[in-house]
Amino acid sequence: MTDDTVHAGVIGVGSMGQNHARVYDELPETNLVGVFDVDDAQAEAVASQYGTTARSMDDLLEVADIVSIAVPTQFHYENAKQALESDVHVLVEKPFVDDPENGRELIDIAETRGLTLQVGHIERFNPVVQTLRDLVEDLDIYAISTERVGPPIDRAIDDSVVMDLMIHDLDIVLDIVDDDIESYNAIGTPDCRYANANLRFDSGVTASLTTSRVTQEKVRGLTISAADCRVKVDYIDQSIEIHRSSVPAHIDDGSLVRHRHENFVETLTVEQVEPLKSELSSFANAAKTGAQPVVDGRQGLSVLKLTKKLDAEAQSEPEGRRRIQIDAQ
Repeated sequence: MTDDTVHAGVIGVGSMGQNHARVYDELPETNLVGVFDVDDAQAEAVASQYGTTARSMDDLLEVADIVSIAVPTQFHYENAKQALESDVHVLVEKPFVDDPENGRELIDIAETRGLTLQVGHIERFNPVVQTLRDLVEDLDIYAISTERVGPPIDRAIDDSVVMDLMIHDLDIVLDIVDDDIESYNAIGTPDCRYANANLRFDSGVTASLTTSRVTQEKVRGLTISAADCRVKVDYIDQSIEIHRSSVPAHIDDGSLVRHRHENFVETLTVEQVEPLKSELSSFANAAKTGAQPVVDGRQGLSVLKLTKKLDAEAQSEPEGRRRIQIDAQ
């Protein structure tokens, strides 16, 4: 690592890992020094596309300062541990790990060796989320609702819809509310391709999260209901609208008394940037300077533990669940 350039590598160059390789190749502060994948042909193809080298795991960890780990979740722990024990800074894609105990071990290794360990919750780097984070400081929030739905995809996903999709929104909600959870529940379809979860925080704020792989419209949104406004976030369009109402008034024009209640919509200006570029640039800077990563291992672990609880409940049939019968009168 030099004052100007961080040597970056990617472990796992499937659909997501390819994008990490592309961004490291494009960022001025990083130099893509190699990629590794268990599929040699895939590694060679991606390396050729971005003018780098397909390397063995050991060789990559010899030349890289930082690595992104974009392999299936069940392999996150072993790859991250090997990288950290080679004194390489690590960004591991979400979900952090399969087993929370393994996550705690990785956190301990990183802290002992003075290394950056970041978890890839990419929506934190969506410019609308960064704009929203400043806005919510002044809001008296009652409720948050999220939608992350879309049609089936044409590639295999090992993680459930809760672990793959809802985890993004749980991370954002926990960051916004920053409070202990009083209660939660979750329910899903038998194939768990559609799920809904509800949270209630100690402060009284509630959150409802819906996620789906069977909805024939792609939606990525978040809505906040606050005391004096309603905030609507569109992750895809990278836009934020603030809806406010005027004080109701009665107008007497001499012959008729009418009621007036106007609505105002404020659209915030949001800089359009690619979230992955912001994420990897932030990771490289944290590794170079020792700054705290935006999503560190402890935050990633907290989100993981909650997501696993909701996932288990969404896929379960709780004992004693009551059947409700409504008789027509």
